[in-house]
Amino acid sequence: MAKVLGIGGVFFKSADPEKLLKWYEKRLGFKADPQSGITFLPQDMPENSLTVWSVFPATTTYFAPSGKEFMFNLVVDDLDGALQQIKEGGGQVVGAVDEFDYGRFGWFMDSDGNKVELWEPKRP
Repeated sequence: MAKVLGIGGVFFKSADPEKLLKWYEKRLGFKADPQSGITFLPQDMPENSLTVWSVFPATTTYFAPSGKEFMFNLVVDDLDGALQQIKEGGGQVVGAVDEFDYGRFGWFMDSDGNKVELWEPKRP
């Protein structure tokens, strides 16, 4: 049987894709290619990080305050620094940082109204 090996991309619509790519470049250090977006290579990910594919119930409030039916998670090397950069760029940080035995999480709304989760994996 064929099987899935990982996430190949996250794709979504924007009224102004170029503007949103530039916002992410400036705020989170993305290296964007206007033709293909941003590429993340496995060797650039921190030890102990992974990609999760999860389905939430239709009634979840986890994506709030976004009204969209999706949310994406980005692995970061410095959660506090990333959230500060978001604030400096006019982004809205949502909720308080949460900590678990596998890392720390924070959330923000981007300039298109997408809720984004940031994850700083626990260091070994």
